[in-house]
Amino acid sequence: MKIEVWSDTICPFCYIGKRKLEKALAKVETDQAIEIVWKSFQLQPDIPKDLPKSTSMIEFLAKSKSWSIEESKAAHQHVTQMAAKEGLEYNFDKTIVANSMDANRFIHLAQRFGVQNEAEELLFKAYFTEGKDIASLETLVEIGESIGMEAQVVKEALESDAFQHAVNQDIEEAQAIGVRGVPFFVFDRKLAISGAQADEVFDDTLRKALGE
Repeated sequence: MKIEVWSDTICPFCYIGKRKLEKALAKVETDQAIEIVWKSFQLQPDIPKDLPKSTSMIEFLAKSKSWSIEESKAAHQHVTQMAAKEGLEYNFDKTIVANSMDANRFIHLAQRFGVQNEAEELLFKAYFTEGKDIASLETLVEIGESIGMEAQVVKEALESDAFQHAVNQDIEEAQAIGVRGVPFFVFDRKLAISGAQADEVFDDTLRKALGE
């Protein structure tokens, strides 16, 4: 069975959704091989690549959503609490706002090395927990090396426009099948889950997908 996941590395609900999917997978017993493929999406493709690193996530979201600072703080607190229930630590006070195009290209490169899931996990952790700049070539090379990717290959790919077409294709495909937000999980192109829904939704959908 193939599970395709449209996701963005700067989407807090996508990291939560990843944990929910993993919990559901841990509960099932099956002889079927299950392949997870991460597909690209960009929630905010217009984030400037030269955005000052001092820009706080609280301020950025308030401005982009036309919210007050207090509304932004409350929203981030709510998401932080949701993440904590999944064993995730979100440190929005340290988050470096970043355009996710290069991180998405990196995910496609990681697929070539057979470490796409590991790359996705470390990008989420770098962004939401560790306060690393995931738009930085240095950060991406460091993550790549930690999961067995060749530093020079990562560097050369990201210094070119490699995989940009693949990222755009994923986004166009998402639009074609009606994806309006992420995370979006598709099971063998038969069943889908939109968002980081309740555990029961993942359990039931996975069980049904395996049954079919």
